[in-house]
Amino acid sequence: MWSIPVLLLVVTQAQSYDLVIAGGRVMDPGSGYDGVAWVGITTGTVQTVSVTPISGRVTIDASGLIVAPGFIDILAYNPDPIGAWNKIADGVTTALAMHGGAVDPDAWYGLYQRQRPPLNFGASFFHASARHQLRIGRYQRATAVQIRQLTTMAERALQRGALGVSLSPEYIPGTTAEEMLALMQLARRYEVPVFFHARYSDMEEPGTNLDALHEIIELARQSGAAVHIEHLTSTGGTFSMRESLALLEQARASGLDITACAYPYSFWATYLNSARFDAGWQSRFRISYGDLQIAGTTERLNAQSFLKYRAAGKLAVAYAIPEEDVTLALQSPFVMIGSDAVLEAGYNNHPRASGTFARTLGLYARERRAVTLMDALAKMTILPARRLEQRSEAMRRKGRLAAGADADITIFDPATISDRATVEHPEYRSEGIQYVIVNGQIVKDPSGFRRGSRPGRAVRNLVLPDPVVTRAADSHSPR
Repeated sequence: MWSIPVLLLVVTQAQSYDLVIAGGRVMDPGSGYDGVAWVGITTGTVQTVSVTPISGRVTIDASGLIVAPGFIDILAYNPDPIGAWNKIADGVTTALAMHGGAVDPDAWYGLYQRQRPPLNFGASFFHASARHQLRIGRYQRATAVQIRQLTTMAERALQRGALGVSLSPEYIPGTTAEEMLALMQLARRYEVPVFFHARYSDMEEPGTNLDALHEIIELARQSGAAVHIEHLTSTGGTFSMRESLALLEQARASGLDITACAYPYSFWATYLNSARFDAGWQSRFRISYGDLQIAGTTERLNAQSFLKYRAAGKLAVAYAIPEEDVTLALQSPFVMIGSDAVLEAGYNNHPRASGTFARTLGLYARERRAVTLMDALAKMTILPARRLEQRSEAMRRKGRLAAGADADITIFDPATISDRATVEHPEYRSEGIQYVIVNGQIVKDPSGFRRGSRPGRAVRNLVLPDPVVTRAADSHSPR
């Protein structure tokens, strides 16, 4: 039976709102509310969640549908003009480039503000790109001088609104503990989290998932920084999920601020020219050439085509994640949902770019019952909001559906929500998402997108004046 917390719901006086969502099953993981209600929105903000009918200039009949906070993709990339709309179709209202991001936030935010995306967007400090700008090689250790330069670059980015610091030691094997510690100490001073693509992604010695997690835990302990471990199912937890989760739970119990995310797929993807595919990848990931497929095509690889596509830097899908690891990760209370992808021109992308959130709700919550619907929603709303809200005022108003929250809302049919994207067709959009509302504006309704509606806003860690664009935005990270 649905509960109705007394403090959340009010019986409103006669009042007309800009937009009313009428008679849907409102589910707000932040408060635990789950019941039929009317949501009143004015000037982009939720004004009331009412147990009695209210009126508005525009009314959405949500009977039989779930009305939830808009989904937050904590591990998206740049709000690409193509991919942003597929995010909307998957129920995402805020997409954050926390694996990758920007060296120069003024340039990055300025570029996407000019493009006027339909969803909210934000970025971390992109350590790998900063290293590249300083011409430090992938396998090269940074000198003491270079570490100070990187820290200076990171501090400027945080001062200009970057939401965190992104580190990827697997992709940049030359990254030392000393280098990471300096950046993590900076993050601690600015009270922002550090996002980690861990150093190892397998259980083959030397260097295992558990070694990678021990490294992160020790750095968190030394620096005092909050840490988020990215796509745990493909990095840090593959073939070791029970042990990996237990290790992280122990660290959390000791007082460390550690969270993680995962995507609901039993296959990962990255660029063939990345360090992840250095010699020995077959034994590390327990796969061979035939377990690789060029994303966006039907082509499986062999020894010859692997070399060809590695030289071209193509992104390949690897069928290498045990299904049990996915389920265990999704059932962990500190693991949230992050897609680790955005659809781009050419469609050489993992299907998670288009289907992550609908797949979580349709396949893992409804069909397999691996998680409850409320827990699944929490992983894509309130948990990512809380991860970033300490230094981001905007995130304190997102991931919630209550008076005072930003009117970022996703309305979906719990019986039909499902992902359609495949490895061959990562561009296929999810089904069952009926309405998506961003900052009080409808950007998707049952008839399709409202492409003239572009209400997305920049999400920063500080309130700053309008940025001055100085350089082109940074590209996204490999993943």
